[in-house]
Amino acid sequence: MPFLIDASDKPGQLSVRQKIRPDHLEYLNSQVHLLLAAGAKLSDDGATPHGSFYLIDTDDRARAEAFIDADPYRRNGVFGTITMTRVRKGYFDFARQPAPVMA
Repeated sequence: MPFLIDASDKPGQLSVRQKIRPDHLEYLNSQVHLLLAAGAKLSDDGATPHGSFYLIDTDDRARAEAFIDADPYRRNGVFGTITMTRVRKGYFDFARQPAPVMA
C-alpha cells in the first residue's frame, strides 16, 4: 500500500521555496520510480504554494521517511508539519482500483 505524505510549509517560507525549487524538482526527477503522484498544495488563488503532497509507491514507512527527509524543501526548513499515512487506492487515474473483473 502506498504512503501519502502531506507537507505544509512553515509561515514565511515562500521565498526559500522558490529559491530551492530547482533542487527540489531535480530530487523528484531522481525519485520518479517511487512517485505515483506529487505536487504543490496551492491557495485558492491557484498560484500560491503552501506545501506539497506525495503519493509514493512503497510499503515501507522507513523508506517513506527517508524519501521526505532527503527532499531539499525538508532539508532547507521549508516544511513545518509533515504527516504520513498509509492509503489504499480505491480510485486512481480515473478508474476504480483494482479494476472490476468483467465477466
